[in-house]
Amino acid sequence: MKKSEFFNSWANLHGGAQVKGIVRAWLEISFLLCKPLAALRVTPNALSIFGLLLGITLVVSIESNWAIAFLVFSLIADGIDGSLAILTGKVSRWGALLDGFIDRIVEALWAFSLYLLGAPYQLVLIAWLAAFLQEYMRSRAASLGVTQLGVVTIGERPIRASILFIALVARAVDMDLVTLLAQIWAILQVISLFTVLNFLRPLLQQSQR
Repeated sequence: MKKSEFFNSWANLHGGAQVKGIVRAWLEISFLLCKPLAALRVTPNALSIFGLLLGITLVVSIESNWAIAFLVFSLIADGIDGSLAILTGKVSRWGALLDGFIDRIVEALWAFSLYLLGAPYQLVLIAWLAAFLQEYMRSRAASLGVTQLGVVTIGERPIRASILFIALVARAVDMDLVTLLAQIWAILQVISLFTVLNFLRPLLQQSQR
């Protein structure tokens, strides 16, 4: 598959989104990373499962600075599995379901990792639950026929990962920022939850079941 075909396929699968700016830069990177994986016949679902294993390894190694590397590699695997599906022509509903299911498990592992680093469990629970409900509403709205690409909030998945990344790096240099970061994460996710709710409410009120 040529790069232009890859971009067009991605845009069609994402509601006709424009491939430009940061999105284009990321797709350029993921295209390059996926080419050798496709040549090695790595499947998108296998890559998703590998990302889950890296997430589990992150928790297991949370006392070590290696946890930073496992988080980064897990994010890369999660970020390019969809691109690999496009490149190899293996886009499927099962793959999309598996990817979303694994994403939710990995995010729960991120929350647990933050708790293991010392964050108050109340803040971690609020942040994780708000993030989970945000993604659930999007998925449920899609099943009800909402075809718009959706709203980008201040608490998207890369931000959630960044919170944990900063906490791990801060720990590595003997800085205790975990409680502050957990507070920020909880606030961002609650705001994002209501942002998605306000975006979807008029769309669903105007539609019929």
